[in-house]
Amino acid sequence: MLDLRPRTTLGPLSMPPAPPPDSLAFALCHGATIIAQVMAGQSLADGALEQVPAPARPAVQDIVYGTLRRYGEGDALLAPLLRNPPYPAIRALLLAALYRLATWTDAPHTVVNQAVEAAGQLAGGRYKGLVNGVLRNYLRQQESLQAALDDSARLWHPAWWLAKLQADHPGHWQDIVAADNAAPPMSLRVNRRKGSPADYLARLEAGGMAARAAGTAGIRLLRPVPVSQLPGFAEGWVSVQDLGAQRAAELLDPAPGSRVLDACAAPGGKTAHLLERADLELTALDIDPARCRQIESNLERLGLKARVRCGDASAPRAWGREPAAFDAILADVPCSASGVVRRHPDAKWLRQPRDVLRFAHTQQRILERLWPALQPGGKLLYATCSVFPEENGGQVAKFLRRTADARLVSEEQWLPGPEHDGFYYALLQKLV
Repeated sequence: MLDLRPRTTLGPLSMPPAPPPDSLAFALCHGATIIAQVMAGQSLADGALEQVPAPARPAVQDIVYGTLRRYGEGDALLAPLLRNPPYPAIRALLLAALYRLATWTDAPHTVVNQAVEAAGQLAGGRYKGLVNGVLRNYLRQQESLQAALDDSARLWHPAWWLAKLQADHPGHWQDIVAADNAAPPMSLRVNRRKGSPADYLARLEAGGMAARAAGTAGIRLLRPVPVSQLPGFAEGWVSVQDLGAQRAAELLDPAPGSRVLDACAAPGGKTAHLLERADLELTALDIDPARCRQIESNLERLGLKARVRCGDASAPRAWGREPAAFDAILADVPCSASGVVRRHPDAKWLRQPRDVLRFAHTQQRILERLWPALQPGGKLLYATCSVFPEENGGQVAKFLRRTADARLVSEEQWLPGPEHDGFYYALLQKLV
């Protein structure tokens, strides 16, 4: 955790009253604290948002996610306005205020005043004047500052990431960037053991939620809602899962009674989808004990059962795998998450070019170690949520050249768009 306390001792401080939880100042203050933690290298996946009081969490999440999506732009806009880098949480507050100014264009003075109030709660309130001055200078120079932005800042992507998208997807990079910069869609997967998509669509309609069927078990909500508002969610009628992610169970499609391994299974969405489709002898494996507990919790809500094991998919002997133990394997391997950055906007700023190669080495090791656990004639689905070829088609092509008893059955690259996130799938079969 980033230490947000003042670095020097200033004696007793007279702090103003905390802003009310439903105010913009409250959201900016809490959002700035979380953004500062990300700037220091902490992932949003570590649960900082869960520490925010529940009533204020949606507003704080909007501030955090919106600011991080536009981080490159905000960073470039602040550079000429700041002589010296301020206290980390104050810089994060300024970035959050710039995001809110960009989205509340009819209320700039309200945003500035609320940001100054938020500054009163950070670093002993010593930077209220700086926040006020920087934001008012920005409003006076906004047009010229925006005109001076380079492509990386204007398109909200790190320069190396943008160049890679342009090289890897020359015909689609602009669509990928647009999808990365947008809020993600909310899609559901209906638990077929509880009812049909048509049944659930009727329940949504009765609750005043507009939606439409998509795929074999999917539903696309026209507007996102909290899961607490979804009818039957607690009873396991439905799960939140991107339409692209739902493709994994459809492609692997193990026969009823099959012995199946879902490697790198947390949080368990694909595990659950496989079990909703057929009765299976399924082992769900993940390296993180806390995430294994999350798999168990999700399966319990849905009324499903699997053997959940904690272990490293690249070291099968450590978790007790026998050779040729499985009829089907889902290898949803760790990756750069370059296909889902709109859901994880911190990822594109925390990742470095070397990380793509590091993930590729891990993926290669997992593929090679899992392959002996597959029965002759069995199927392995290699899956990532990446759009980078080194992790996808390039990885599979190398594996096929090294592995004489493997053949490629099918291959799909889903690029992020309005309806779904970005995923890659390669279905491999072991020759008899």
